[in-house]
Amino acid sequence: MEKFVYQMFILGCENLSEALKKGLGGVIFFTKDINSEYEIKQKVLELKSKALISPFLSIDQEGGRVERTERIYSKRLSARYAYQQGDTFLKKQADEMSKELAELGFNLNFAPCIDVNTNPNNPIIGERAFSDNPEDVIKGSKIVIESLRKNNIIPCVKHFPGHGDADKDSHLTLPKIDLSLEEMERIHIKPFVSAIQSNIEMIMVAHLYCTCFDSEEIPASLSCNVLGYLRNKLNYEGVVISDDMVMKGVQKYGSLDACLKGINAGVDMFIFRNSDDKTLNMIDDLVKIVEQDEQLCKKVVASYNRIISLKKKFGLI
Repeated sequence: MEKFVYQMFILGCENLSEALKKGLGGVIFFTKDINSEYEIKQKVLELKSKALISPFLSIDQEGGRVERTERIYSKRLSARYAYQQGDTFLKKQADEMSKELAELGFNLNFAPCIDVNTNPNNPIIGERAFSDNPEDVIKGSKIVIESLRKNNIIPCVKHFPGHGDADKDSHLTLPKIDLSLEEMERIHIKPFVSAIQSNIEMIMVAHLYCTCFDSEEIPASLSCNVLGYLRNKLNYEGVVISDDMVMKGVQKYGSLDACLKGINAGVDMFIFRNSDDKTLNMIDDLVKIVEQDEQLCKKVVASYNRIISLKKKFGLI
């Protein structure tokens, strides 16, 4: 069961030798990790050589505010400003970024951001969204998704069920989205429906509380109702991944309990930007708990199969 559980985690890129040997699912790179083309290519080769199962090599590369290669490549425009330049410009920028990621050895990009930025005071999304109009978001996201796929980079749309109306930053607290389900579906969930119809490979779930799904204050990322809706109402069959689990919007539960809640709700993978001993020990504790629980075991095996299926689809294994 160890490799099944480890496959559900994407960790920061330090201190990973043992985790990779145990079957770690993937690695995430941040700006601090990317200082030269040569260095990053060597790091990628080293990680692959140590891995029991070929890992996702992932990055948040949206352009503009969220762009991790800024130390080695020139900055690009955020989604909103790139989209405003027209389809040709957006496609060219997306192609250039996708080719750069492929050249460096990445195979998974946590992009595009398909939130509909309806709150002008949104502190976390803003220009990261293509628009405050769902149709524009759908149009822009299709261009970026196609470009990533063409360059053999797995796209991951975010942040389900929609972070665009938030007035707080989920890195710092748990934002509350107090909209009816009808309004969520009409605006914020609409781009996700479009992505699912085009067989999107991975969806990132947000750490925000949506009153239309839960009466109890719980992050969407740990909510049986939110993930049940995604699976059963929207018929999504791909990989569901959490936003970074060290964010304050989810950390009040503690990492172990949050992961248990997430697995029960239907999360397939968890991101932890920290790969310190505390995080690795938590995964080992999780393995022991899963081994003693038949229902958890079944959920973990189902997640493992989705992850492996996606890796096979993109030729990683």
